[in-house]
Amino acid sequence: MKPTGDFIVTALTLLLAVNLTVNACPPSDRAALLAFKSALNESYLGIFNTWAGADCCTNWYGVTCDPETNRVADIILWGESEDPIFQKSGRTGYMTGSIHHSLCQLDRLTTLVIADWKAVAGAIPPCLASLPHLRIIDLIGNKLSGEIPKDIGKLSRLTVLNLADNRLSGSIPASIVNLRNLMHLDLSNNKLSGVIPSDVGRLSMMSRALLSRNRLTGSIPSSIAYVYRLADLDLSKNELTGSIPDQLGSMPVLSTLNLASNRLSGEIPSSLLSNTSLNILNLSGNWLKGNMPDVFGPNSYFTTLDVSHNNLTGSIPKSLKYGKYIGHLDFSHNHFCGAIPAGSPFDHLGVSSFANNDCLCGKPLHSC
Repeated sequence: MKPTGDFIVTALTLLLAVNLTVNACPPSDRAALLAFKSALNESYLGIFNTWAGADCCTNWYGVTCDPETNRVADIILWGESEDPIFQKSGRTGYMTGSIHHSLCQLDRLTTLVIADWKAVAGAIPPCLASLPHLRIIDLIGNKLSGEIPKDIGKLSRLTVLNLADNRLSGSIPASIVNLRNLMHLDLSNNKLSGVIPSDVGRLSMMSRALLSRNRLTGSIPSSIAYVYRLADLDLSKNELTGSIPDQLGSMPVLSTLNLASNRLSGEIPSSLLSNTSLNILNLSGNWLKGNMPDVFGPNSYFTTLDVSHNNLTGSIPKSLKYGKYIGHLDFSHNHFCGAIPAGSPFDHLGVSSFANNDCLCGKPLHSC
């Protein structure tokens, strides 16, 4: 007996339904996402309105699944974006609530971005440290509080950890040095205290370390010089003490070093000023003393060199005039004396670059 048209249509419909079910995300992943959603409130853009239907791998805003396993792989929710949903609303995102621990059930998650929503609060779920495939955690620009999970170092595949602009407290976990694949670390603008782990040099893949605007104490670990790929180090606006490690001057690709507004003492290492990879150096607002090393040469290239608000003495280094390029300079609020060297780069500087020293003279100040 030949199959009827109705039978064929019914069979095809069943096959399609089975295929969609097979290709849909697992019910456990869907349930975890819905629990995560239930702890958040985003009423302006309506991004969670798309989180409906049985298949969380299809058309759920910010959710991406692995095409082979159909497990949730990425949750990417930017509060500031050029996505059409933001352009249509004409505003940035605003979200309240907290990060639900149900995310820890998504054991194939590789990317977690909940960034710049301004008001997501509460603690970072400690169980996030149990997700073995996580490569990116970006929670910048919220109101998260509590401590960084102590076991964060278990995330052996993590390459990006961005927790900046929150209200996190406590110390930097000692286990963080186990993140051997970490390339970008940003913990700036929080309330972190305690010391920088002494063996931070084990983070050999790191290219950016931004820890500014916290309450960190203790000294700058000399082991940081072993992070040979480090190009950007910002430790400004903390309560760091002790001297600047000479070893920082040997770092081959360090281009930006900001140690401003701490309580650093001792002298400026000559190796730091002769490091030809450095082009932004800010040592302002510390307790540095002694003469400023006169070690600049034809390969010196500084777009910014700021040593203001210290206790430096002696004369302005004359060798600066031999630099390949010297941009913004600030020697103000020290105890420098003597004549300001003539010619470039000094002739383009204003009074403010030399103000409040003991006995400097020459242009742009009064004549000697």
